Amino acid sequence: MAMHFIFSDEAVLLFDFWSVHSPTGMALSVLVILLLAVLYESIKVGKARLLYQALMNLSIPTSQQLIEAADQDSSSSDSLPVSRSPLRWFLCHFGQSLLHVAQVVVGYFVMLAVMSYNTWIFFGVVLGSGVGYYLAYPLLSMT
Repeated sequence: MAMHFIFSDEAVLLFDFWSVHSPTGMALSVLVILLLAVLYESIKVGKARLLYQALMNLSIPTSQQLIEAADQDSSSSDSLPVSRSPLRWFLCHFGQSLLHVAQVVVGYFVMLAVMSYNTWIFFGVVLGSGVGYYLAYPLLSMT
């Protein structure tokens, strides 16, 4: 195995059964790796958006909101307020954890593909990362 980048249409990517021996196979492999890089960037941006939404939904109440809540509690002592904040926090944290695991797995696959030292695969990762960020970033700003 070469320990430097080479231009070749032959490579073994990620698993033994993913062995490429033709230009067409290399083009399809670059496309798959490009899509994996796009997926990685999409997960990364999705995780950031979920964090933003969690922070906005679980914001610290202002002093005025605390005063109003205290007044309502004192006027109606029969009804106990039900707080959904811990459940929302748990669901947001669980979702972020799942996205983190998916990001790590896809990231390692992309890294291992680059470690094949094939220049075409490397270009696919770089292009996929740029395309993925370009496509996913507008989703972050839409709130």
